[in-house]
Amino acid sequence: MTDTPPHEPETTPGGPHDEIPYDGTQDPAEPYGEDPQQAEPSLRAGLEAILLVVDEPVPEVTLAQILERPRHEVAATLRELAAEYTAQERGFDLREIAGGWRFYTRDVCAPLVERFVRDGQQARLTQAALETLAVVAYRQPVSRARVSAIRGVNSDGVIRTLTLRGLIEEAGHDPEHQAVLYRTTGYFLERLGLNSLEELPDLAPYLPDDVEGIEELQQ
Repeated sequence: MTDTPPHEPETTPGGPHDEIPYDGTQDPAEPYGEDPQQAEPSLRAGLEAILLVVDEPVPEVTLAQILERPRHEVAATLRELAAEYTAQERGFDLREIAGGWRFYTRDVCAPLVERFVRDGQQARLTQAALETLAVVAYRQPVSRARVSAIRGVNSDGVIRTLTLRGLIEEAGHDPEHQAVLYRTTGYFLERLGLNSLEELPDLAPYLPDDVEGIEELQQ
């Protein structure tokens, strides 16, 4: 008797045997033809990235415009993130304040933050920080934009540093442009050994006097 070979199933074009073989370089979890590096960030990731770098609360409509998503979707995601951070007892809050959203340190972490800030007080101020502090001291209350205009360079980062060190603080908003205004603190006077700002040396003549509207900030 002659042995007959086992019967093999016939294949037709387009069947399972025509699939692209796995060559060891393609991630099986990723579809062929897609570049994961080109993928857009999620709405949650986009919101977190933007809010991480802002200095003032950002309105929902602004976030929606930047991310090109519907406002109601942005609003819902913001509230989901805020609730999630609270439930996870993170070290920060996402709060809706003054018509916008911004990250804030959680209240229970305040003692740790204060300790960190105080421990850094012994570090010397940089030249940029000294210049910025001088502008705020002599032109207060003054906005970040005005400080940057006087110095000729963006001063946002330096202002954040001076605020963290307790040398300057927010002093309301500009009634015309609604920009946050800054002034020196009592701790500033204490560090300089002054009783009041009137005891500051006469430095005003050395500051630029050709910035439009600068004198209005002294009124």
